[in-house]
Amino acid sequence: MTNSLPTQASPTSAGALLRLIREEVAVTRADLARATGLARSTVAQRVDALLKQGLVYEAGGSPSTGGRPATVLAFNRDAGVVLVADLGATHARVAVSDLVGTPLAERASDLDIALGPEPALAWVAERFAELLDEVGRSGSEVRGIGVGVPGPVEFDSGRPVNPPIMPGWDDFPIPEWFAGRYSAPVLVDNDVNIMARGEHRMHWPDTEHLLLIKVGTGIGCGIVADGHIHRGARGAAGDIGHIRATSREDVICRCGNIGCLEAIAGGQALAQRLAEAGEDASQSRDVLRLVHSGHGGAIRMVRDAGRTLGEVLAGTVNFFNPAVIVIGGDIAEAHAQLLAGVREGIFSRSLPLATRDLRIVPCRLGDRAGVIGAAIMVIEHVLSPDAVDRSLQPAA
Repeated sequence: MTNSLPTQASPTSAGALLRLIREEVAVTRADLARATGLARSTVAQRVDALLKQGLVYEAGGSPSTGGRPATVLAFNRDAGVVLVADLGATHARVAVSDLVGTPLAERASDLDIALGPEPALAWVAERFAELLDEVGRSGSEVRGIGVGVPGPVEFDSGRPVNPPIMPGWDDFPIPEWFAGRYSAPVLVDNDVNIMARGEHRMHWPDTEHLLLIKVGTGIGCGIVADGHIHRGARGAAGDIGHIRATSREDVICRCGNIGCLEAIAGGQALAQRLAEAGEDASQSRDVLRLVHSGHGGAIRMVRDAGRTLGEVLAGTVNFFNPAVIVIGGDIAEAHAQLLAGVREGIFSRSLPLATRDLRIVPCRLGDRAGVIGAAIMVIEHVLSPDAVDRSLQPAA
């Protein structure tokens, strides 16, 4: 029920054949035999197993080059659903998706992560039940669950680790909490990682090195390296919000350190400074509201926050040399102000070679990036060749 990765399946197993069909590398039995070197009789047996499980279906005949047209095999995207939740510091989005990651129904709502794991996950479970009912699917059709949370996660166990803005969540067994409700694997990751996965797959699939920066209540970074999410040795990679960005002793971060980037440029920090100036602001969305209303002080704050973020990112650009930096989160919806500051900070302090072809762009998926990325994460896990092969084995 945890995030542990599947072992390597045989490249000619039924699960491997399903991958070829899903990716449309081979879509007939003859194509599969040529691609794998298997005998046609063996291919037929493995395809029959996939047909019986409803994972593929016969979609008709392919154009004939003489003789009887070959039957085309297609992946059945409706052979189950996945449930996903993207939990931020102050709001959440949940969705039920088909097996190619297309959301079938969604909900978004304010949700305070500081309520603690039991109330927050109970809210998620209630929304999951509503969404399943809305699309006419049952709990038995759930093939996997994906959850993103706004803090460091030990990916193998699915447990948050000392998350600064998630009181009560440290080491909480999120996968086990869902185990009594659904007979499906549960994967948990940092919310910025699932956003990066969604944005990369949908809009930058050919970009091998990408950073997604979320500027919401806090600040985090999802890293795509060689086309894959990079989590580091223990899942802490990308936690740029707690890089020291100033030597001022009065800038105290909620993590307990002084001068963190998040305490200067995060949405909560900006809202607090606006509130101290007499404005009605308590969270990042209030900052955005004031920017959109033309509030001069809020506009300057966001521009300055972008510049500070850019100066911190300049070191990352020199070190990692990404091709694309995507800026997302609530504050990033103030595209003109925030991105102008980020570009100024990066280009003033990065090496010319590292920035020569660098693109800095807003997140195209907006606040849906997380649920789409979480769905992709779960689908890649439950439809991996090894997982499919295990599902085809007769029960002991």
